[in-house]
Amino acid sequence: MKSLAERAEEVLRTADGRAKTALSHAHAADWFAARRAGNALPIGRAQPPDRPARPDRPELLPPRDVPRRRPGSPQGRIALLHALAHIELNAVDLHWDIVARFAHVPMPPGFFDDWVKAADEESKHFNLLCDCLEAMGSHYGALPAHAGMWRAAEDTADDLMGRLAVVPMVLEARGLDVTPGMIEIFRKAQDPQATAALETIYAEEVGHVAYGAKWFNFLCGRENLDPKDTFHALVRRYFHGALKPPFNEEKRAEAGLPPDFYWPLAEEFPPAFRPDPG
Repeated sequence: MKSLAERAEEVLRTADGRAKTALSHAHAADWFAARRAGNALPIGRAQPPDRPARPDRPELLPPRDVPRRRPGSPQGRIALLHALAHIELNAVDLHWDIVARFAHVPMPPGFFDDWVKAADEESKHFNLLCDCLEAMGSHYGALPAHAGMWRAAEDTADDLMGRLAVVPMVLEARGLDVTPGMIEIFRKAQDPQATAALETIYAEEVGHVAYGAKWFNFLCGRENLDPKDTFHALVRRYFHGALKPPFNEEKRAEAGLPPDFYWPLAEEFPPAFRPDPG
């Protein structure tokens, strides 16, 4: 019987996006079926690759070289959906990577439940966006994409708390800030398929941020660390640049992220969080 960590590694080593997400769905279904039957799969150990396998397309470019397109045209909306599909495919790998790479860390079974569920949902998100692209006469891989998406994983490859701080609690939380505006773009363009896809993604991403906050706080408690101070230190160590407001404070609160976690890391401070010049 393959362990959960071995299954996670198998997803990471699968290049094609549709094949990767099909495998992700299959392994998630097996994990939860075994859990329901009271016969959980072993966590096991794995040797995940430094970087996940990727298809020949899209061409991966430095962020500054990825062409910028305005979403007011169909071509611009295709570019936006393509960028989002690329983010979601990376998210599939990020969530399986946390299972494979940190399988040696003693954690409750619920930790693995949460990240397998998140990976399963990200797989659904990728396919929804691919379906939207194909309905618009395009496909994932048709445009260049951001080459820096895996940097956060590489930077935190040996630090579970750092991974939780930067990936779900910073990068995925950023998705909560920007997704409502993207939903509005597709609603105004009268694209019900893309609007529905983004509404699904928005609703489920709150849970992924919440998983990050829950297990980050769990580890802080286990190691007798102050969560806020530890979060600030780890984000400053691993995240490159300041956090960008405006923040979706309501959804961040729903996910367990209080304002005093993220505002002190922002490029613009509101009065309550402005550093004392003295």
